[in-house]
This record gives sequence, structure tokens and C-alpha cells, in this order.
Amino acid sequence: MAIVKALVPVAWADGVYDVKEKETIEALLDAFEATDDEKVAMREYAAEKKTVDDINLQDLSAEDRRLLLQHAVLLTFVDGEQGDAERSFLGQLVEKLKVPKEEADELIESSAARAKRLLELL
Repeated sequence: MAIVKALVPVAWADGVYDVKEKETIEALLDAFEATDDEKVAMREYAAEKKTVDDINLQDLSAEDRRLLLQHAVLLTFVDGEQGDAERSFLGQLVEKLKVPKEEADELIESSAARAKRLLELL
């Protein structure tokens, strides 16, 4: 659940936790096989605006951090486009996660390309 919890601030990156972001978080809760109690707790957590400072690195392994970054990029495209606030947030997230810049750039680029391909299917 740590990855999903860390995605909540990403969903708030543009200042709005919109329907598409909520649906995506819900889908991830299902994908990560969250219990009903975990789903309720996550909804309550997500109800108020979160920032990059709310991400607890202690809950995330090095592999989790990279997976989080990839999911974060996809989440920034969920409403159809990645705005300036979301791009800025991803930069803050890279710093917070302490992923080396070159590796982070590759992860972001490949995830953005994947997100754009998926958008074409919708």
C-alpha cells in the first residue's frame, strides 16, 4: 500500500484531486489487493491535499521508488495531459525519492511515452 499512498500527493499535484485521479487510485487499490479497511483508510487519507513532503521514504524500497516514479508519470497523464504543475511535481518527486537523475530521466521518458500511447487508445 505504500506505493499507492505515495501516489496520492501525485494525484493532488495540480491542486485538484479529480474524478479520473480518484478512479486511478481506486483501480490501484484493487490491483494491489487492498482490504476494505485499507481502501477506507486510503480514501480518508486522500480526502485532504497532500504534497511531496507527505511521502514517507522509509516505507519504500529502492525498487518501490522506481515503480512509484513510473506510476506517478502515468497518473499525471490520467486527465488527458500533463500540465506544468505536474511536471514540476515530478521534478520534486525525483529529488525526494533520491533516484539518480539519469535513471530518473529514462524512467520518466519511457513512462511518458507509454502514457501517451495509452491515451491514443482512449
